[in-house]
Amino acid sequence: MQPKSIVLTKNDIPRKWYNILADIKMNPPLGPDGNPISPDMLAPVFPMNLIEQEVSTERWIDIPEPVLDVLSIWRPAPLTRASAFEKALGTPAKIYFKNEGMSPPGSHKPNTAVPQAYYNKMFGIENITTETGAGQWGSALSFACAQYGLTCKVFMVRISFDQKPYRKAMMQTWGGECIASPSSETKAGRDALEKDPNTPGSLGIAISEAVEAAVGDTSGKTRYSLGSVLNHVMLHQSIIGLEAKKQFEIAGDYPDIVIGCAGGGSNFAGLAFPYVLDKINGRDIEIYPVEPKACPTMTRAPFAYDHGDTAGYTPLLPMHSLGHNFVPAPIHAGGLRYHGMAPTVSQLINEGLLAPKSVGQMDAYKAGILWARTEGFIPAPETTSAIAQVVVEAEKAKAEGKEKTIVFTFSGHGLLDLGAYEKYFAGELSDFTLEDAEIEESTEILKNYPKPQEMKSR
Repeated sequence: MQPKSIVLTKNDIPRKWYNILADIKMNPPLGPDGNPISPDMLAPVFPMNLIEQEVSTERWIDIPEPVLDVLSIWRPAPLTRASAFEKALGTPAKIYFKNEGMSPPGSHKPNTAVPQAYYNKMFGIENITTETGAGQWGSALSFACAQYGLTCKVFMVRISFDQKPYRKAMMQTWGGECIASPSSETKAGRDALEKDPNTPGSLGIAISEAVEAAVGDTSGKTRYSLGSVLNHVMLHQSIIGLEAKKQFEIAGDYPDIVIGCAGGGSNFAGLAFPYVLDKINGRDIEIYPVEPKACPTMTRAPFAYDHGDTAGYTPLLPMHSLGHNFVPAPIHAGGLRYHGMAPTVSQLINEGLLAPKSVGQMDAYKAGILWARTEGFIPAPETTSAIAQVVVEAEKAKAEGKEKTIVFTFSGHGLLDLGAYEKYFAGELSDFTLEDAEIEESTEILKNYPKPQEMKSR
């Protein structure tokens, strides 16, 4: 029997995170006055130890031993050759996947939830608020808070709250409180409901609610936690790619193409950023973040300064954005329904180090089902977008007769998303494509903000 997976030992878990900020130039986040914010301005929202990571330009940052103890419950994650999928596609390409569905919550999200909970605990924080789209992040943070004795309050985007009821049960099992967003608990939520009582919600609205709930605690014992977009989140996720590089060394191989689905950018960055470092240093490699056509932030939205949330509580971030008031179509890949993109990912796109792609919902589910029927694992709806792009690249390799090596992040399992698959089989799903006029309307608000500089790191 030929082994399919390359499995590292516990001693091989990376001891340091890789920080992309050491190797690229970035526009700074801005405050309401249009000037760069200082770290102390973020203090009501995040603990200072995480703020220090957010602004750090050190290339390697130590992973604390108590964090490694929890990560070792499921890490290192296997790197697996998808040989049955290759055979079904009839491609000469070698396809590998980094299986992040092995964590207790079933996704890549605990890679940052655990250190964020730890750093909050060390800073004396007792309560954490957050948002979640599909529920993966809310589940992960509830799990992480349980490890360190913190309370966790999660504002879950309404459409996903309704579509995925077992995510709420999962959060409750780990002690988290899950509330549909927009809610009547916050001003941001009430404003959104007044504007549209039947709104499906958005990550931008949910972020506003969670930030408002955190800064509104006069005891000072509550902070907010974000599961994507920010620099320290990308930092924590780099453990994915650092493990993968060790595993490819064992396999005697190296990827020609790196792929990951991207909503805010964290699972993609986790795999890709260690390879971006190689590309910066001259390695020939293609790196593709993949988004849904229903929410084309990277492929059709401008690079601009915008708020990360609907109410405008966050600083202005330099990123590709559809406008913070944008409410995406209610596709089932809830974790990809975000108006913006991580500033680091956006900057790398601008520099030509990343080439973003977009896929339709129907092609994504078709690819995900072929994956499940060959490799066995049922992918989360978000993950199917990455798999759909893998299919595109595998078929291209077949047409060209080239034996390319492809790796992607299997960002999470879909065992709590079977309602979406059920709708696909019943013919109740369809593709959503934004018209140019809709994008023009949603991005009109960006004209009110300063323009980021076109910066080059090389």
